[in-house]
Amino acid sequence: MKRILVTGGNGYIGSHTLIELIKSREFEVISVDNYSRSAPGTMDRIEAVCGVSVVNYDVDLCDKAALFHFLDHQKQIDGIIHFTAYKSVPESVDKPLSYYRNNLNSLANVLEACDQYHIPHFIFSSSCSIYGEVEQLPVSEETPIGEAFCPYAHTKQIGEKMIRSFAHIHPELQFVLLRYFNPVGADMSGKNGELSSDQPNNLFPILMETGIGKRQQMTVYGTDYETRDGSCIRDYIHVSDIADAHVKALQFLINHKNDVNCEVFNLGSGNGVSVLEMIHAFEKITNRKLNYVFGERRQGDIPAIYSNSQKANLLLGWNCRYNVEDMILSAWKWQQELS
Repeated sequence: MKRILVTGGNGYIGSHTLIELIKSREFEVISVDNYSRSAPGTMDRIEAVCGVSVVNYDVDLCDKAALFHFLDHQKQIDGIIHFTAYKSVPESVDKPLSYYRNNLNSLANVLEACDQYHIPHFIFSSSCSIYGEVEQLPVSEETPIGEAFCPYAHTKQIGEKMIRSFAHIHPELQFVLLRYFNPVGADMSGKNGELSSDQPNNLFPILMETGIGKRQQMTVYGTDYETRDGSCIRDYIHVSDIADAHVKALQFLINHKNDVNCEVFNLGSGNGVSVLEMIHAFEKITNRKLNYVFGERRQGDIPAIYSNSQKANLLLGWNCRYNVEDMILSAWKWQQELS
């Protein structure tokens, strides 16, 4: 059984990926997370879903000495799935150095660890934000990389370049870069989902908090984009589908199905949904009216983006299992679990 280290395993996507890895019955998993953007209790939720206890190690990946000390005391690790980036677009605009420091220093240290400790397989959590504002939709892996609209996106662009350069001089190591679009929802059990900060910036936590009454109203940022209803369009994808893609990417590398040692895949549903359309879908599915107002555009937001994921469908054997209704119902069930 291959032993996989998930960095940021207490986080939103990291915890769901641990669940999917366990469900595959092919991997032994451990987690590294220093709780800077997560909270204790995640491993208990994973055990409640899967019946398997996962160990998390409190290690700051920006501290290379601490990371290497941790690895010195571990059995052989066969792969790393790397999630520990900060991810808020507005916060990255306000605190750019924090994002460059955390997202890139941690990545450099983990890449060095792959070489030092002979860890052959590496999956990188990238983002569709690296494409910037695109001229043609849907976005494929061949779409040119545009100007980053925020420091978060720029760290993902730099991170990919770091990995490609590193892969070039380490042909014995194998890498997959997963550029995913907008992960939403929760485990279908309702027992694990996104734990947002006091001021979440992503649409789904705000939808759920408004629906449950935790916040009095929500704001639709921008009404004059060149989209069908003036609000931003995104490619929303269920978090468990994103997690499943990481499992399939590992299997892809372990089974030597890759032709090059650094592959890239888009992960999206292929369907763009506007903010207003998602609000109306929430109201219909939950039978709850949302109180929302219209506001100015947010810095760092692009008008529209959605994916062409045919490459992942073909080479990884990956497809979306869940639709918009599943996204809303699972997130709503999780919100009720929290309340």
